Amino acid sequence: MTGIGLVSPVGTAVPEVFDAVCSGRSALVRPPEGHALHGVVDVAAIGPPVDPESVLPPKEARVVDRSIVMALRAAEDALADAAIEVGRDVDPYRVAVVLSGVGGLEVLAQQAVSRAERGRLGVSPFLLPGVLPNMAAARIAIRFGIRGYTSSSGTACAAGGQSIGEALRILRAGEADVVVCGCTEAPLFPTFADAFGNALALARGWPDPTTASRPFDRRRNGFVLGEGAGVLVLERPAFARARGAAVHAEVLGWGATSDGYHPTTPRPDGSGAARSVRDALRDAGLSTGDIGYLNAHGTGTKAGDAAEAAAIRSVFGDAMPPVSSTKGVTGHLLGASGVVEAAIAVTALREGVLPPTHNLDDPDPACDLNHVRGGPLTAEVAAVMSNSFGFGGHNVSVVFGRAGG
Repeated sequence: MTGIGLVSPVGTAVPEVFDAVCSGRSALVRPPEGHALHGVVDVAAIGPPVDPESVLPPKEARVVDRSIVMALRAAEDALADAAIEVGRDVDPYRVAVVLSGVGGLEVLAQQAVSRAERGRLGVSPFLLPGVLPNMAAARIAIRFGIRGYTSSSGTACAAGGQSIGEALRILRAGEADVVVCGCTEAPLFPTFADAFGNALALARGWPDPTTASRPFDRRRNGFVLGEGAGVLVLERPAFARARGAAVHAEVLGWGATSDGYHPTTPRPDGSGAARSVRDALRDAGLSTGDIGYLNAHGTGTKAGDAAEAAAIRSVFGDAMPPVSSTKGVTGHLLGASGVVEAAIAVTALREGVLPPTHNLDDPDPACDLNHVRGGPLTAEVAAVMSNSFGFGGHNVSVVFGRAGG
């Protein structure tokens, strides 16, 4: 991993994001007047503004979803961090893009209203390239002149972790020298929020919005909807060494499974998630005792947190590493969470500091884990894991190790 680019509710620079999750500087707020979710939800995690015209031509910028805009900004930062220029440092046909996300649902909803009010002339000719789920990946390829394999997956909240795993697979197969991978999500609009709210999936009833996201806590009652994007640059080790690249970490292995159980509810015993954890360890060539920190998916839902805790216990047993979920500070960025949390886990690996689970005041006995709580934990570790689980029963676990082994 040679490049990291983030657009998150707690910042865009990796040190800024890491400081927030370690110090408990929460991004959770009541949506202010003028925001699309004002009066719609109790609390949200709102990302920073990104001017569409800073990454796109003016005509196209007018009808393009925020998810694409954030993805382009994160990709710019990731490639700059990697100090790599397509066409100069690498053959454009040897660069791949794997960029996931739901796509431009907000713009699609707006255009549906415009058509209802104005008829067919109310629909912009730029609508499709502004909203299709593959367009964040395509726009990155267009912006940076990337000519290799380009794809997008739709595995809900597991999509960010899956993009990292797919990138690793491409590199191992020798199909590319460099992969730009990640996920982008812009779900902060009424229709999407109401769907989660009516399903009783969102945190509610908290007088202080910063206390609403409570992973693994006995009083948790849902997740806090957030937005953001995360993009990583991964390279074949030999290619990175040959060009003298600075390396953040090694991607050692990954695992992906399906619960095969329910469209929204995880398998209660966590067996599908447990298998993804085991597969990631096996793929990385590691044992349970080698993992020094686990960044959990931990969204703050009753069923999800309990199932993940069961999975972690079943795999690690007495060798359980320190565990935390950083969504108590960042909120849940859906698929983008997996990439932002991968960056957090890698920074914990590099800095020897493990972030805590914010708002974990009263751990639920059903979530009996080796929690990091009350403040960050200083610990030198050699390998870390990040979990990402999504609606539909998608489970992904990724293992990272220190650069150079």
